Amino acid sequence: MSERPSEGPPETGAVAEPGGQPEAETLTQVAEEFEGMEVDAPRVGIVMGSKSDMPEMEKAGAELDERGIHYEIRVMSAHREPDVVTEYAKNAQMRGLKVIIAGAGLSAALPGVCAAHTELPVIGVPLTSKNSAAGGLDALLASAQMPPGVPVACVGLNSARNAAILAARIILS
Repeated sequence: MSERPSEGPPETGAVAEPGGQPEAETLTQVAEEFEGMEVDAPRVGIVMGSKSDMPEMEKAGAELDERGIHYEIRVMSAHREPDVVTEYAKNAQMRGLKVIIAGAGLSAALPGVCAAHTELPVIGVPLTSKNSAAGGLDALLASAQMPPGVPVACVGLNSARNAAILAARIILS
């Protein structure tokens, strides 16, 4: 079999899709089509570092339910499953999420890891536990003290409901 000579790369330098359109144009068109669709897809992702965080983080879900905002809720550890957290954050916007609420205690790395891998707003919920230092100060500082370029909005200790209210305001603004 002989190979046909290629026609060369698209002038934009973008990768061409099989239909001949550059990949960036195709993604833009798909995003525009999805933007106008009414779907029951979640708009807010609620993630937490441990199953023990569920009772507090479910308060965010309850608040979003009251407001009619669809959400998803998942447990993933920034320390035990860093690849899972990275993939979740990287794909969140493509899946239709508008905000991520990330709750964690102790070193509370989850909000920052999410923020490092997405352009979406991330709201950190510092959580207390029996092992917390100074009543949760460790988680509070870890959530609030982020390096330049990795923003995390931080609510008070154990304030998942406030995080949901903030997420609703972000979505509805």
